[in-house]
Amino acid sequence: MTESELYRLRFPIGPFKKPSIITQEHIDSWINDIRLLPQELRKCASALSSDELNITYRPKGWNTKQIIHHLADSHMNSWIRFKLALTEDTPSIRPYAEDIWAEQTDYQHTPIQLSLDLLTALHARWALLIESLSNNDLKRKFHHPESNQYFTLDENIGIYAWHGKHHLAHIQLILDRI
Repeated sequence: MTESELYRLRFPIGPFKKPSIITQEHIDSWINDIRLLPQELRKCASALSSDELNITYRPKGWNTKQIIHHLADSHMNSWIRFKLALTEDTPSIRPYAEDIWAEQTDYQHTPIQLSLDLLTALHARWALLIESLSNNDLKRKFHHPESNQYFTLDENIGIYAWHGKHHLAHIQLILDRI
């Protein structure tokens, strides 16, 4: 498999591209993406048998169970980052080793329904929170010490809307192969 083919498998929808100016139209679209992700995940996952949930989307990639549990963990972390940015002055967030988290036994033995339920509640609440934010709130920032970058909340909304679609596309790659 060529580097180009591996890249397309790893990033089936391409990398996140931050708009030069984030508009309310972007925010509204991203809120919709966040709100719809759990239902889209349920639909894709329901098309897979329990054995097929263990198929990876690429060599050394995650299987559907790992992807769904990762989304729950990752989006919970993002929710906390949002709350920290809204309640503290440019907090430094705590990174986590997502690859090591994906190797933990709960990713293999916990029913995906639990993470799908968690995502459903979390995304409903997250969308409501985002809708309540003022323009000033959306410009609040947090610091990511791993990359030594600062992220605004409006940018982070786009990143996580993309993140959900990114992993949904990984599951779609699996569905396309079976």
